[in-house]
Amino acid sequence: MARRARSTIFSRSIQRTIKALTRSAVRAGAKAVKQALQPGKPAARQRTPAKSTLARPKVITAVKLSTNFTAGLAGAQRYRLFLPPGVRKAERLPLLVMLHGCTQTSEAFATSTRMNQLAATEGFAVLYPEQNQFANLQSCWNWHQTRSGKAQTEADAILATILQVCQRQSIDPGRIALAGLSAGASMAALLAVRHPARFCALAMHSGIAPGMAHSLTGALKAMRGHGVAAPLSALATGTHLPALLVIQGSADPLVAPANGLTVAQLWATREGAKPTRQRTVQRGARHPSTLTDYKTKGRLVATLCVIQGLGHAWSGGAASQAYSDPKGPDASRMIWAFAARQFAKAV
Repeated sequence: MARRARSTIFSRSIQRTIKALTRSAVRAGAKAVKQALQPGKPAARQRTPAKSTLARPKVITAVKLSTNFTAGLAGAQRYRLFLPPGVRKAERLPLLVMLHGCTQTSEAFATSTRMNQLAATEGFAVLYPEQNQFANLQSCWNWHQTRSGKAQTEADAILATILQVCQRQSIDPGRIALAGLSAGASMAALLAVRHPARFCALAMHSGIAPGMAHSLTGALKAMRGHGVAAPLSALATGTHLPALLVIQGSADPLVAPANGLTVAQLWATREGAKPTRQRTVQRGARHPSTLTDYKTKGRLVATLCVIQGLGHAWSGGAASQAYSDPKGPDASRMIWAFAARQFAKAV
């Protein structure tokens, strides 16, 4: 009964919010979705001034998240947005899109990863789309429901949100990266494969490769490491995939560690890349990690980072949060450093 009451209250809140949206917002949403369904038209890249946001001075500031909705043909999408302080009118910030895992909210994900604190000092924007509980009772992104088309619809709604935020805020549409945890990582990968020209980088933390499952049953098999990988050439054609960073725990009880290697190899096969020599990194008392780069003609295609002893949790995350392990290397800094290198190439 309590869950039903909460659902009713949430439903009424959604309805009030949608009614409050202006007609211009709806038109913007429809336009964004139409653009999202045209993968052959990537967002226009904008040149960055000589003093780019990558060199912004480090500032200690309070972290504030704004909550908003976008509306369009794909439905209403709730999201939270963080913008660093002191953004100049002519400045165009890079954007990191963060997709939460199951049972998480966008706010809890922001707290766990502490990505906003990093964004405040490094000078980038962070967008947190949030799954509607009516779409999935566990708040999971339905990345695996490709047979029914539900996964593709959710991916297009997320892209529509990204496009609207780029239109309304000081965002550089040529410097956008995706990152996610668990189901959020899998949805981020699906989005990157469907619209590869729109994104510079993708970071998957404890996720499943695109094409590994097409139903809930298939998803459960893939999580246990029994899925069959489909070639990415059948899902993405005509352009290079964004550079990929895979972070996977060796002791993950929910997503079999083999999934990390699978997605890295799929990316490498699609791009014709070969693995380089493995290297081990350990900082202080944190869990050690083994890294393997996949390159072709000097271009980095993917990096696989396997963290020893890490379970199904955000590496280096806040100790007070679920699905967060403070003993691991800082995944947020790893992701930003990886994305920043790709952004620098896009300028």
